[in-house]
Amino acid sequence: MILGAHVSTSGGVTSALPRAAAIGATAIQIFTKQASQWREPAISDEERALFRSARESSGIVHANAHDSYLINLASPDRTLWTRSLVSFTSELRRCEALGLDALVSHPGNFIDDRNEGLARNAAAIGIALETVPGRTRLLMEMTAGTGTALGSSFEEMAMLLSLIPAEARTRVGVCVDTCHVFAAGYDIVHDYQGVWSRFDEHIGIGLLGMIHLNDSKAPLGSRRDRHELIGEGCIGEGAFRRLMTDPRLAGVPKVIETPKLDDATATDGRMLRRLRELAAGAA
Repeated sequence: MILGAHVSTSGGVTSALPRAAAIGATAIQIFTKQASQWREPAISDEERALFRSARESSGIVHANAHDSYLINLASPDRTLWTRSLVSFTSELRRCEALGLDALVSHPGNFIDDRNEGLARNAAAIGIALETVPGRTRLLMEMTAGTGTALGSSFEEMAMLLSLIPAEARTRVGVCVDTCHVFAAGYDIVHDYQGVWSRFDEHIGIGLLGMIHLNDSKAPLGSRRDRHELIGEGCIGEGAFRRLMTDPRLAGVPKVIETPKLDDATATDGRMLRRLRELAAGAA
């Protein structure tokens, strides 16, 4: 079971690995820099070697980063688009240096015209992947569809993927966030099989590279991205039990981004135990 959490890198990226061990994780998601800053630090040779060595001796099967929330590759503002492209390319370089399996990225906000926003995003992705070759896979994350955010429907995500240059497309997949798709109107509670059938029809289950397991504070179709603890929100335990026991998803890395409360280790550990119990109980 490839299951884990987004963990802190306070003290350096390698510090994420013992934090993962403390919660019994086999997967981790990290930020490789301060997500709310434009500063783009490089990974030193020492940091690179230390992280790779520590990961080899850990129980981590899957490790990925999430890029900065400042990045908007769909922006019509040329200055912001260029700055976002530089930041995104730097993120890919850090991921490659650390040997990460994937980079998760939001499609961004189109602001002016939806189709033009998709085209701008796809063009930037093509440039970045050509600039930074390697094994790190880019996973475009389904969104809740707030405001002008792209990627809240399977059809739109499929369109974005189709616009990415063919030579880069082989390194691109999709990350499904349970809170996001629920908020976007996909009823994984009452129409679980139907939702996955539509995903497979428009995108293809083979392109599913990762799942963010998050309950939702907001109701179905709210378009609000508000994460809640597993089983304590509007989605509830039933859907998570199905996600944890669905044979199609058995090999897909699953990571929680649920609230940390007062003690991140204790809360994340409790959430992962709850998910394992849901899997074991159904079995």
